[in-house]
Amino acid sequence: MNHKVGDVIEHKAYARIGLLGNPSDVYYGNTISISITNFWASAKLEPSDHLHIKPHPFHDLVEFDSLNHLVNRLESEGFYGGVRLLMAMCKIFYKYCKNNSIDLHKGNFTLSYDTNIPRQTGLSGSSAIVCAALNCMLDFYKVRHLVKMEERPNLILDAEKELGIVAGLQDRVAQVYGGLVFMNFSKTHMDELGHGIYTPMDISMLPPLYLIYAVNPSDSGKVHSTVRRRWLDGDEFIRSKMTEVANLAVEGRQALLEKDHAKLASLMNHNFDLRRSMFGDDALGDINLKMVEVAREVGAAAKFTGSGGAVVAFCPDGPQQVELLQEACQKAGFIIQPVQVASSFLNDSDLKGSPCI
Repeated sequence: MNHKVGDVIEHKAYARIGLLGNPSDVYYGNTISISITNFWASAKLEPSDHLHIKPHPFHDLVEFDSLNHLVNRLESEGFYGGVRLLMAMCKIFYKYCKNNSIDLHKGNFTLSYDTNIPRQTGLSGSSAIVCAALNCMLDFYKVRHLVKMEERPNLILDAEKELGIVAGLQDRVAQVYGGLVFMNFSKTHMDELGHGIYTPMDISMLPPLYLIYAVNPSDSGKVHSTVRRRWLDGDEFIRSKMTEVANLAVEGRQALLEKDHAKLASLMNHNFDLRRSMFGDDALGDINLKMVEVAREVGAAAKFTGSGGAVVAFCPDGPQQVELLQEACQKAGFIIQPVQVASSFLNDSDLKGSPCI
């Protein structure tokens, strides 16, 4: 899409579900992820005389009714809103363009954001804001054709790393590409290319899935810590289990191609069981474990969407099982809704030459 100088540019980036293989994306593994329209973040860029990063009226609140109001807000929402994410993306985008001899025009802009992705649900709320902002800048500076599709997830991740956010490329790939994507993060690819091999898949391969999340989820940003250290130290147990997790995505791609839903359900359950064996119940948290248990009690397959806070469930036995799952979630106090898969961006000119299955 071409924009005139005075155009207002807006982009959305959607929440992400890790279907299989997570968290092996940060361990040279494979994953299958889905971009979903249930939740989204948006960014808006308007040309302006000065460069202005606009705080969100709710997420970047700095005025309170009382000290008690401030403390309650910090305990429920945390210290940080999205302004820091926008600023970090601006910095990374500028440095990338400078390092790659991409000329940027002198125009300034006002950048703002909005989001309805629930906090700490493992649905990639932070990266969605950054992804939407990147898309706005690519269009404002008219350099979309100069920044390769497969490199954009790295820019989003680099912006988050600026802020000390620990994560892998999986979420950012799903949000850049949209739809259903198989990702291969082998060490060879990462070392030689600087990114993985990303293969969009037909979303019609997916059976109906359900998203389960808690009103007050645990922090999804603390789960990787001890496992990451043990993996780096060469712990044989962690290394072997993480390889198993990575292989689940490979098996899952075949199961989707063959519409083998029983196999898919088995792989989803095994993915969670492997994660649990590596991280332990204390790290995963009671609420997160309860969401999986509620789903499994009615025979549904279930695993985390990310590092915790939300669960993706599949009912291989059909509508009656779905009703049982909905009743069980409501009784346990969890929110459940059908997964709405975002269309892939296969028609985007960025994707010329990309593999597709």
